[in-house]
Amino acid sequence: MNSPVALLLGVHAHQPVGNFPEVVDDAHARCYRPFLETLIEYPEFKFTIHFSGWLLQYLFDKFPQDMALLARMVARGQAEVFGGGDTEPVLAAIPARDRIGQIRRLSARTQMLLGATPNGAWLTERVWESLVVPALSEAGIRMVTVDDYHFLCAGKQPEELLGYFSTEEEGHQLDLFPISEALRYRLPFAPAPEAVGFIEGQSREGRRAAAIYFDDIEKFGIWPQTHEWVYGKGWLRQFIEGVLASNTIQTEHFAEYQQRERTQGVIYLPTTSYTEMNEWTLPAPQATRYATLVDEQKAKGQYDPFKPYIRGGIWRNFLSRYSEANWMHRRMLSLSRRVQALPLAQRSSRLIDLLYQSQANDAYWHGLFGGLYLPHLRRAIYNALVELERGIDTVAPRPDVQREDLDLDGHDEIFLHNDTLQIVVRDDADAAIIEFDAYALRHNFGDTLRRRDEHYYRKMAHGEHAHVQGDGIASAHDRVRFKHAITPTDLEADRRPRALFVDQWISADDSHRVAPHYVCDPATPAVQVAFQAEVPGGFVRKSYEVSDDRILVKYTVRCTQDCRIETQINLAMPSCDGFLGRFVYEGQIPGGFGESLTLDAANALVLEDGVLGGSVELLLSQPARLGAAPLHTVSQSEDGFEKIMQAVTITLEWALPAGEHDLVVSMQPIGAAPDHSKSSTRATPAVVA
Repeated sequence: MNSPVALLLGVHAHQPVGNFPEVVDDAHARCYRPFLETLIEYPEFKFTIHFSGWLLQYLFDKFPQDMALLARMVARGQAEVFGGGDTEPVLAAIPARDRIGQIRRLSARTQMLLGATPNGAWLTERVWESLVVPALSEAGIRMVTVDDYHFLCAGKQPEELLGYFSTEEEGHQLDLFPISEALRYRLPFAPAPEAVGFIEGQSREGRRAAAIYFDDIEKFGIWPQTHEWVYGKGWLRQFIEGVLASNTIQTEHFAEYQQRERTQGVIYLPTTSYTEMNEWTLPAPQATRYATLVDEQKAKGQYDPFKPYIRGGIWRNFLSRYSEANWMHRRMLSLSRRVQALPLAQRSSRLIDLLYQSQANDAYWHGLFGGLYLPHLRRAIYNALVELERGIDTVAPRPDVQREDLDLDGHDEIFLHNDTLQIVVRDDADAAIIEFDAYALRHNFGDTLRRRDEHYYRKMAHGEHAHVQGDGIASAHDRVRFKHAITPTDLEADRRPRALFVDQWISADDSHRVAPHYVCDPATPAVQVAFQAEVPGGFVRKSYEVSDDRILVKYTVRCTQDCRIETQINLAMPSCDGFLGRFVYEGQIPGGFGESLTLDAANALVLEDGVLGGSVELLLSQPARLGAAPLHTVSQSEDGFEKIMQAVTITLEWALPAGEHDLVVSMQPIGAAPDHSKSSTRATPAVVA
């Protein structure tokens, strides 16, 4: 006789740090609230839930009555709470000390708000590396959930994955529950009776099996079509009532199952994540070959048995694929070390808050999900990093000029800063500014993204389509949709970096257009950094200086005949193409950041940004032909393909007669420091990092 099936059903709720409040509120209205309002009516239906810390706090602060429903379900034993990193970091990508601090902070938060201290944890994006085990264990975590794919890659068979396994690292033990991919793809996309029937089919003779589900709660109301499907058409109620009516299924908490059933044995998992992530993390050509191989194997009906051996990349590949992600990551790691080096009394809760905010995962990667392509999510990381660095400098000053290869790309970065501004110049052939921080504005004007070839561009050729199994609805993984019209020009990859002061030398007759190949000039005053380059028929010297509240970029150009020199300045302006971003020229407003602008002989321009709460003033010592245009990239999300503005690209071009010329560009950010005195102290449980 078959034994009952324990349904271990968990949902994970997260919104990126820095997401727009209206987006979070919409997610609450369409998903979090109706989910809780439905579950509260079925006290005998047990489930597990995980919220990232900042989202949990936000919802308790703004929607206390709704979140009280969750607290009631926890108190009556219906809801089990899982922990994890407070700001939803990829634990493997942050230092061990911060892993422990992040986990303890979320545990303290859930205890404070929900009266529950978790002993299970959600791993961000199910990224598994064995090095996270000690930190999880030291922070009081006894179990985590990862994909069944992880276990298949370790040599297990699907029929073995109906319970949990144990692993260890450096003497620390952790139990691992395999999330069923088949169940993930059915909930909530397959009709409820079909999903219930699938769970009943997991029953085994003589063994109490577990049907294990843990996935994004946003699939229950935010993904396309799901709100109407799950709540309007009653899928969730049908599913819950079908489970409760079943003679085979018993809902249970992970901790209950762990206490009642013995481990299935020891296992050591390879470094991996879910299969889609392993594809997204590959460079475009390799991702295409990978996807082609998978499609071929599926067409032959041979994919499932060979699936564990057809692997893509690992999550950390995003840091090598995208230089912008790598730079943010290396900056975060560097500042984490500086925080750790402070005496304990100087590690204020504000500094720890900022450090943890800078570790939020979303802006470091890109696929169908992930927010690297979203400027407001990268901006949230830099807001935290810039303020954190300024705060550390206050108690532990550093030299005004520093040089190191921080991002491990084989080229030094040169940091020049004062109490107001900072620029980071990369000592390579372009000798451009890759970071431009205004401390008062907590903003990096160099935070942009170059256009790259992406694997998903190839999906556009097939037009909009969706794959639906049976009478259900399509998952976002099986849907291609266009939010914006995309042209071939939009998909052209950049040949050079998107930075500030990326130069081009142009001969008068246009016969030569070359990028100066700069080398650092060692005979530079201590407060400057300078570079020089030989070009056809001339010579260029470029120097950078941080002077009080502005940066000065000085060119000395020698040409044997008439020539033109051009420089491209990519400025990250938070308003992007919204109505709060505009150009101001000679007291007039010639347009917004989302429009093109051409001025034949300009010596000044102001960029006003209402979202930033400030502006940037550009002054030229000699008039130049000035062009400005929005920089767009093409991204994908669960809502479809879309064009996203990354920066305002300003091009300055000087036509110069033969001889020697001195050109100076001054850039001054203007704006007041934000007021943090009104920050909620309840958002920071008292946990020492």
